[in-house]
Amino acid sequence: MPELPEVETVRRTLLPVICGRVVCEVHFFWEKVAANTPAALLRERLVGGCLTDINRRGKYLIFTVADRGFLLVHLRMTGRLMALPTNTTYEEKHLRALLELSGGISLRFVDQRKFGRFYWAENEDALTSIVKVGQEPLADGFTPKTLADTIGRSSVPIKALLLDQRRIAGLGNIYADESLFCAGILPQRPANSLTASEISCLCQAIRSTLTDALQNHGTTFRDYVDGRGEPGENQHHLLVYGRAGQPCKKCGSTLQKVRLAGRGTVYCAHCQQ
Repeated sequence: MPELPEVETVRRTLLPVICGRVVCEVHFFWEKVAANTPAALLRERLVGGCLTDINRRGKYLIFTVADRGFLLVHLRMTGRLMALPTNTTYEEKHLRALLELSGGISLRFVDQRKFGRFYWAENEDALTSIVKVGQEPLADGFTPKTLADTIGRSSVPIKALLLDQRRIAGLGNIYADESLFCAGILPQRPANSLTASEISCLCQAIRSTLTDALQNHGTTFRDYVDGRGEPGENQHHLLVYGRAGQPCKKCGSTLQKVRLAGRGTVYCAHCQQ
């Protein structure tokens, strides 16, 4: 599933291409992609509107449609959102929605698994009621203190807490594993067992892990591409995720794998305490 670095990279690559363009036509090839508004009504609200900005909250992309509202897109497991020339042929088999924009550009939503969704919000209050996420880990306000407050007295495994979007927005399996390794913390540790020093290290590890992934344009194993249809490069820099049974790049010990919060979790029993 695309996580914060991937969704943010999609936002950054789409922004200069689509801003200022008018939605000329909308095609839904699988109408259930429209989650909270019938596809026909969503099409009516979009056609003729001008896309003026793209923002992100957690794993949601938020398109501002001038004087109308907001189109929210969640890519989920296999969603791809790309702005390409209208005459481009690209994975038509899994094309679920297409927005024809002025200037010969099409915004295409491709999704093999059909988990991705479009939402409509008429105003900021409606938007907030859809996007119920916690603090942004790359925002200035994300500090060791706010992370400690988020952990509170929770005794759930720290890995499970990091995956909870209501607490921290945008972290998923890849970057939770990578952050915990960089901080030297076992993913099974009860969250409330972390010391102040460990929380500070974890806060910095989360920020640096996400920042590095952004610089590498996200992680691509199979489905993820940016808004231009280009894969990321961060998969070549991962330290633990996807490397169970291989040597730790830091100490040489064999990386272990367990299941936490329903997700495969890779760690080094020597480097993480």
